[in-house]
Amino acid sequence: MSRTLICDAVEWQDLKGNVEEIKRMHLRDLLADVERCKSMMVEYDGIILDYSRQCADQETMEKLFKLAEAAHLREKINRMYNGEHINSTEDRSVLHIALRAARDSVIRSDGRNVVPDVWHVIEKINDFSERVRSGSWVGATGKPLKDVIAVGIGGSFLGPLFVHTALQTDPEAAEFAKGRQLRFLANVDPVDVARSITGLNPETTLVVVVSKTFTTAETMLNARTLREWISDALGRQAIAKHMVAVSTNLKLVEQFGIDPNNAFAFWDWVGGRYSVCSAVGVLPLSLQYGFPIIEKFLNGARSIDDHFYSTSFDKNIPVLLGLLSVWNVSFHGFPARAILPYSQALEKFAPHIQQVSMESNGKGVSIDGIPLPFETGEIDFGEPGTNGQHSFYQLIHQGRVIPCDFIGVVKSQRPVYLKGEIVSNHDELMSNFFAQPDALAYGKSPEQLQSENVASHLIPHKTFSGNRPSLSLLLPSLSAYNVGQLLAIYEHRIAVEGFIWGINSFDQWGVELGKSLASQVRKQLNLSRISEKPIEGFNFSTTTLLSRYLQADAGLPPDSSTSALPKI
Repeated sequence: MSRTLICDAVEWQDLKGNVEEIKRMHLRDLLADVERCKSMMVEYDGIILDYSRQCADQETMEKLFKLAEAAHLREKINRMYNGEHINSTEDRSVLHIALRAARDSVIRSDGRNVVPDVWHVIEKINDFSERVRSGSWVGATGKPLKDVIAVGIGGSFLGPLFVHTALQTDPEAAEFAKGRQLRFLANVDPVDVARSITGLNPETTLVVVVSKTFTTAETMLNARTLREWISDALGRQAIAKHMVAVSTNLKLVEQFGIDPNNAFAFWDWVGGRYSVCSAVGVLPLSLQYGFPIIEKFLNGARSIDDHFYSTSFDKNIPVLLGLLSVWNVSFHGFPARAILPYSQALEKFAPHIQQVSMESNGKGVSIDGIPLPFETGEIDFGEPGTNGQHSFYQLIHQGRVIPCDFIGVVKSQRPVYLKGEIVSNHDELMSNFFAQPDALAYGKSPEQLQSENVASHLIPHKTFSGNRPSLSLLLPSLSAYNVGQLLAIYEHRIAVEGFIWGINSFDQWGVELGKSLASQVRKQLNLSRISEKPIEGFNFSTTTLLSRYLQADAGLPPDSSTSALPKI
């Protein structure tokens, strides 16, 4: 076990010295340096990254590149692309890049080129989705299946939902989706079930059950609930026509009642939160939009995969973003990051990245199991502009310092220009995209307010300190290709952060503890309901709450219990 931590490196200590120098500077002055600003703009495949509003200078960037060298970033990227088992705690490769690789690529895991396996599933999805969409695959009563419910949770839900929401208003994708509906069922809450089936007819509905092991408790209960919904309406024999699976456990798929031939595979080298480019996302999205549209999405992600692998770090968008996150978290001590897309179509982007980032990098030990003396990970949150401006921007401008990612789009999916207005609706939106980063950077001084004759008692309330870091990503449009690019940029950015910090960004043991405790509660609930077995094995608080839950659910008043359970 290696006891070497990146914070012990000379390069880390150099950055600690540099951050003290930067703290004495203000973004007003840094932005006045044109050469510095030019050096902090990067363009690739139609995307522009401007990070000149970061609290950093050229010396900072040079020191960050040296830190990347000390952390063996290039070697770690190569190891990932070569299929080595960099997810050491689960002894797995990390190869979501293979999900969108070109057909003639060679990407190996355990000596086997996995690309042909990927393309076998892609071709199966293409064929199946086309049969459903064309009406050659019909439901049990002979009606076309025009509605799809994808059942999954976590990585089997958030990524596909983000992409679906982004494509709904893309003109090309929307044309292919005419007359079709795609819904997602994730929460085990029966309210979510009710919402997912409201207005749908079982005769025209196809259910896609997404679970690698086919044992995920929430997903399988939801799947059984929808199986019952279909069976009640159409008979048990209809399941084979109305339910398909994305899973690797063909035995349980068959036991469930789904034809194993209608199961679409993925692999253990695909982490759930990185699985949107696998059958997890590609199957339901292809059913909605057609595979040709989703192939463009995969091509966009591949474009960034190639850029990330082959471009020098000073021009490498995911590397630059990852290094700047490490700079903000570990050296400035900023714990959070706001993801602010100026596009309503990206309303589900922040929730997806929230999972990818916080599940990947929310770790307290190194990849070798050594407790870390520094913080890792970021608290991610966000909302589309301009909605967020009327929500939490107050805190960002005058409260805590929170680095911001502003994401803008040059060409709107649905442009509107009203006669008599001085700008189009999209121009109005983008005016805010361009203005907010400067407002955060420059702020407003008491002297400026005095010159504007602001009342003296209001000056403290209207003063903005500025010097609040942000970066801007400008996309040419929001086509399926661009959505794929955006996804891959953030996936690789998060990997870079983990590679620098020396953690394992590809396991998620923190998710497991709650699951195991929930299974104990589930067992107790079952025993209490069928045999009135007293609650045992829990602390006072949990016992009391469980007792009240069971009493109320049984329609009993709290004081009618005859058990020896604690009472409030």
